[in-house]
Amino acid sequence: MTTVVPTSEEDPVLSVVRFTSELAWADAGPEVAEAQVGSLCVEAQECLVMGRWLDLASLVLTSADLVFSKVSDKDLECIFTVICNLVTKTERPDEALEMAKLISAKVTQQPNEKPASRLKILFNLYNLLENPYSRFYVYMKALHLALDGKVTEHIIPSFKKIDSFLKEWNIGVPDQRELYLTISNVLRESKSSAKETFKFQTKYLETFSAEDAHTVSEAKEEAVRTVIEFVKAPDIFQCDLLDMPAVSQLEKDAKYSLVDQLLKIFLTQRLDAYLDFDAANSTLLKSYGLVHDDCVAKMRLLSLVDLGCNDSGQIPYTLIRDTLRINDDEVESWVVKAITTKLIDCKMDQMNQVVIVSRCTERVFGYHQWETLRTKLATWRGNIANVISTIQANKIVEDGSQAVQGLTIR
Repeated sequence: MTTVVPTSEEDPVLSVVRFTSELAWADAGPEVAEAQVGSLCVEAQECLVMGRWLDLASLVLTSADLVFSKVSDKDLECIFTVICNLVTKTERPDEALEMAKLISAKVTQQPNEKPASRLKILFNLYNLLENPYSRFYVYMKALHLALDGKVTEHIIPSFKKIDSFLKEWNIGVPDQRELYLTISNVLRESKSSAKETFKFQTKYLETFSAEDAHTVSEAKEEAVRTVIEFVKAPDIFQCDLLDMPAVSQLEKDAKYSLVDQLLKIFLTQRLDAYLDFDAANSTLLKSYGLVHDDCVAKMRLLSLVDLGCNDSGQIPYTLIRDTLRINDDEVESWVVKAITTKLIDCKMDQMNQVVIVSRCTERVFGYHQWETLRTKLATWRGNIANVISTIQANKIVEDGSQAVQGLTIR
């Protein structure tokens, strides 16, 4: 946070008003300029004395756009530090928010001109605000500025703190929805990790409920985009999209029902189902930019995982060969790929030509998976209780034996 330190008797705000108005009237001639500048300074002085902070902010911002094109970055920062500091003068949160809106509007007006400097100004404004919603408002303006001005690298590091920000802002579902969608757009524009982009896309879709049919329909296009990006991503093998109302609505949509079918294939079926789908809908897949060979490679890994999850812990090489539609000499290399991507933990018994699976990643984690986990936890709890009972029983016997040995006959 920048601190304003007065270096002259004139109030910093009046100095900024004088400076910006002189820039604005520089070409009007000395007499006209002097009169106009004097008039603006008098008006600013009145606002200052009467505590009309919103009017003062509006006045000081009148010619502030000239500052971006005519002064150095250092002077630009100083001038807007003074302007932003006005939000600390009022004790009314609503007035501070209105000033923040005025300042943000001016700063984001020309996003392609000195975008990094403009973003820095918004960060400074954010830190000066105390009201949570005002901070959220400025953060959203910063997101859009970073996106429009193509300086997303400056704001992406803040995404690690989004959860703590949300607790602080305490915003409603519509605002959360806008936040998640904008963040996913920023990440996509910056060509960041597909996993990170997908995470925020998923958070966006999670904000829609089945109860509000009208609202959920607005998520249709984004749901399609999210499904396609899941299918495309070579390193994302698990998601919970199927249970989301924003995604499940695609099933009954004439335009997008095939997208829903494709998602179900990648999350619940094996390679043969995808190959049949491709044979009937290859044009559709190409229209979404999906590459057949990449889809086959991903489905082979997912099919291998499915074998590991649904069989008795041992998968014959021949079953892997037939399911993945590969040659005998390719079986072990695909098992290694699945291990490398951390989809399964297993050992290959080359003598008996079987893969012994100790763990595999579920493609979806819904009701059935929770029930399975609940059963396992109950079993482990019972086993631990039995162990504790055995230890306690042995301890009682041991203590009793020691007590008997300690007795003496008189």
